[in-house]
Formats: sequence, structure tokens, C-alpha cells
Amino acid sequence: MASPSKKARAEGRTVVFTDQSAFYLLPAVTKTYAPRGKTPILRRRLTREHWSVMGGVTPEGKLYVRMQARPYRSTDVVGYLRHLLRHLPGQLLVVWDGAPIHRSGAVKEFLAQGAAKRLHLAQLPAYAPELNPAEGLWSRLKRVELKNLCCQSLLQLRQELRKAVWRLRQNVRVLLGCVKQPGFYY
Repeated sequence: MASPSKKARAEGRTVVFTDQSAFYLLPAVTKTYAPRGKTPILRRRLTREHWSVMGGVTPEGKLYVRMQARPYRSTDVVGYLRHLLRHLPGQLLVVWDGAPIHRSGAVKEFLAQGAAKRLHLAQLPAYAPELNPAEGLWSRLKRVELKNLCCQSLLQLRQELRKAVWRLRQNVRVLLGCVKQPGFYY
């Protein structure tokens, strides 16, 4: 895939690579320090309770995130796009995958109501998560910032997730690495 940076730079647009993910109460177990032969066992009730997170990263290493306690719908995607327009000046290019909620009528209507003056949407090829730098965000949050964390409630998970996002925002080197890893050089 050709890098969107050349055309975006020519148009003076800020590029935001965007994606969504879910964070559950059960941890992403990575490594433990249990005695050899004594596999640790987590005794937790399986649940589908989670925080849905939609986030984007810019080539300058800025992170924009919104969280909610239910799956994202098309109206929530519009809310995220409004969030970006509020926090980023000038023209925007949002690069995301081809999820149906990204192509919904609510998003098209939002663009038709005037958002298209500042906002342009670009879709990544199908089945190519390795091209989306935002996938690196979720990997970092789940496998590093929140590894082995077993929360007792959604409130606790939200607090831990907010702290993890704050730590990630402070680590610009990691955010820039997420952008450069798929080959988007600015």
C-alpha cells in the first residue's frame, strides 16, 4: 500500500491512524514468576463485560482515545470523529480498516452535513491489520501496560486502562515506533 503521507502533506492534513479494541476483566497473561511446575491458576468468573476503546495515533506521536462500556456503534464512531475534529486543528485524514461501522449511514451523513470540509476518510486494505499502526497501540496496552492485571470490576479496569493510556501518551518513542513499524515514514 502506498503511504498516505505524501498526498496528506501536500494537502496540509494531519494523518490519524485509527482502530478500536476491547479490554476485558480477565488479563492478557504474558509471563509469571511462579515456581517451576506450579502453574498459577486464576479463579475468576468468565464474563463479557468490557471497555470498548477507539483510538488513533498521529505520525507526530499524539494519541487520541475514547472509552465506553459497550461495543462501538456507528453513532459512537461519529462521536469519535467529532472528538478528533475538536482536538486537532486543520484538515484531517483518518486511516482505518473496513469495518462496517466505519462505512455506515451515520458516518456518511456526518460527512454530508459538513464534516467533509475538514475530514477525509481512507480505508486500509481488507485483512491487513499489520498495516494499521493503531494495532500496535492495543498490543502495547494489553501485553505491556496491562499484562497479568486481573480487575475485579469495570470501574477498576477503567481506572487501570486510563493510567495505562496516560503512560503510553508519555512514551512518544513507542507511539512513533507504532507508526514506523508498518512502513509509514514521515
